[in-house]
Amino acid sequence: MSARKLVAGLGACAVLLAGCGGSAPSGAAGAAAGRDHGPVKIGALHPVSGANAVDGQQMRRGAQLAVEAINAAGGIKSLGGRKVELAEGDTQGKAEVGQSEAQRLISEGAVGLVGTYQSAVSTNVAVVAERNRVPFVMDVTASDAIFAHGYRYAFRVQPGSEAISAAAAAYLKEVSEKAGKPVRKVAFLHEQTDFGSGAAEAFSKAAAKLGIQMGPNISYDAVTTSDLTAQITQVKASGANVLAVAGYYRDSLLAAKAINAVKPNLDAVWGVSNGAYDQPKFVTDAGALGERYFSTNYHYDAKNDQTTKLRADYQRRFGAPMRTGAVLAYDAVQVIAQAVDRAGGTDAEKVREAISASQVTPLAVGRGPIRFAANGDNRNALPVLMQIQGGQVKQVYPAEKAESQPNYSVTWRP
Repeated sequence: MSARKLVAGLGACAVLLAGCGGSAPSGAAGAAAGRDHGPVKIGALHPVSGANAVDGQQMRRGAQLAVEAINAAGGIKSLGGRKVELAEGDTQGKAEVGQSEAQRLISEGAVGLVGTYQSAVSTNVAVVAERNRVPFVMDVTASDAIFAHGYRYAFRVQPGSEAISAAAAAYLKEVSEKAGKPVRKVAFLHEQTDFGSGAAEAFSKAAAKLGIQMGPNISYDAVTTSDLTAQITQVKASGANVLAVAGYYRDSLLAAKAINAVKPNLDAVWGVSNGAYDQPKFVTDAGALGERYFSTNYHYDAKNDQTTKLRADYQRRFGAPMRTGAVLAYDAVQVIAQAVDRAGGTDAEKVREAISASQVTPLAVGRGPIRFAANGDNRNALPVLMQIQGGQVKQVYPAEKAESQPNYSVTWRP
């Protein structure tokens, strides 16, 4: 079954369970009572084992740093300084495991959930949260399909796939024209699940409105692929002067290696919701291959002093750069904790209402405070264009978020 069909089926199930006058699942009442005593539990669901464990570990640490900051500042003040505790779950990167872990954390008294890094996992967790009437604040989840079902308990901090893709198309047109090399034709290389396919579809729609020619659209299986040379050869033959890439880390690195080998006649490599091209690890792993790659995505706010301090603390403590996913996890925990404080208790419905009225200052790039639209999306989330320059990832567009100017040229030629 496709992920989109699964979303629709599970979404209908959740609406039936949560909205037809039935009671919450067995054990929910006990969990609700348990929230009134001891630490306020916030559930964190991330893939801390499996293929995406590095990102999952980062996000768990980001969530834990948020908990520590809240407790150091006096805990939940409206509850007499009750401490916050992070209740942890490992999704293993599997949708069904994420679903069962979400139910476990709720049964153990979590007042809200954050997670999950992968859209397919968040799809299942959102259903569990809706059925149990417990808020779920997504830190990293690109898929927009989750927000088409009218869920009351689902929220998202990052900008969604459509917003990122539309910004990527607009930024490409603006930056290429300012450089005197207007984009003519874009080939789109993407992994084949709803994440990559959704990004390609949204980008193509936005590009068409801007008069940008698209093609070819090339998909691949991110799990099984070991070489993307054939796909990049197809890009070279197409005459496209820009290659957009929407993939996870390993496969996006494979694409960079294939680009270096094939050397298509491109003016730019343009990441769209890409899982690699704005990561310090990619800079290290790809070396000169990735120099001047662009990426439109969510990002920690490099111009925010509080973000800089948090990332420095993370580096000292864990010996690695703090990735954007960890910063978003930090923000998501703050959203729930501040909502509990404003609600003056752990009643899930009151916490949900407080989240829906949130105005939380983010450490990720945004147009202003985190504020949720009626469908649960962060109305102030802002995609930002980044570029690898001199071995560092820099914010380069829009101007108000830029650390340096975009360099619209490549380091190779056929």
